Amino acid sequence: MPLDFTNYNKDTKLEIPENLDFNIELEPTRMNGKFYVINDATEEVLGIVGNNYNTLASHKPMLTTVWDTMCEELTEDDLEGANIKFRSARNNAFAMMDITLPNVTSYINTDKHETKMFQRFVALHGVDGMCSNQVFHGLIDNFCTNGMVTGEHDHIRRKNTTNFTLAEFQRELRQSRNAFDESVGRIQKMADTSTVGVDVKALLEKIIKSDRKAEKMYNLYNSETTTRGRNVFSLMSAFTNYATYADDRNGFNLRNTGNDTNVVSMFAREHEVSKWMSAPEFKELMVA
Repeated sequence: MPLDFTNYNKDTKLEIPENLDFNIELEPTRMNGKFYVINDATEEVLGIVGNNYNTLASHKPMLTTVWDTMCEELTEDDLEGANIKFRSARNNAFAMMDITLPNVTSYINTDKHETKMFQRFVALHGVDGMCSNQVFHGLIDNFCTNGMVTGEHDHIRRKNTTNFTLAEFQRELRQSRNAFDESVGRIQKMADTSTVGVDVKALLEKIIKSDRKAEKMYNLYNSETTTRGRNVFSLMSAFTNYATYADDRNGFNLRNTGNDTNVVSMFAREHEVSKWMSAPEFKELMVA
């Protein structure tokens, strides 16, 4: 279950949930150059890593760095009322911090609808060798609370290896957080780009590479057009609906395999959407 904190501001110290506030220890395995990752609070084995793994980056310093950098670079008004959600998976080896800034807004306009957008940061961190340090910069659609990740260019990623430093990651984060206005501009261009005359179903079959999923996505796109009109923004909204919901609302129900959790699977969907929107066929819509 997600743990939510609301009404953060510039002077608020980030509160890390107790289950994520632990250090890690490395113990050698019987395999040369391989180590067990141990949660020092519970003594649980979280994973196995190589000898180039960086033990400095437990969840707390990583997530605190993201928040502190935002506090340094954004204004007090920007941060007022910030909503922070924490999620975890794999026995707390994986952590996700999702930050929405309700005071940093813009609007996307179509001939049918005006959509209010909020700025969003998503930080991912893993201590078991299965997840790089990542921060995604995206938008929240207030109309249907879809989360959107707008492409690889709004994505910072660094592996937990001996070359990783929090200072370098912080520098990259400072450079990326200014992309909000650029993201809004790109999405407004999507709203201004008509899909009338475009074989959207054939397009989806090319970029999704699954006829069954493409058919469902086409139906979802048609549903979005009733509100937003026939444009690329409606297509993107169908994508982000898929990345936000996994139930009968869109037909993309999530199957529990027993080896995964919803938070990991749903974020994988967001990454999948990012790839679709980076596909040449999707980009060609914007220059047609």
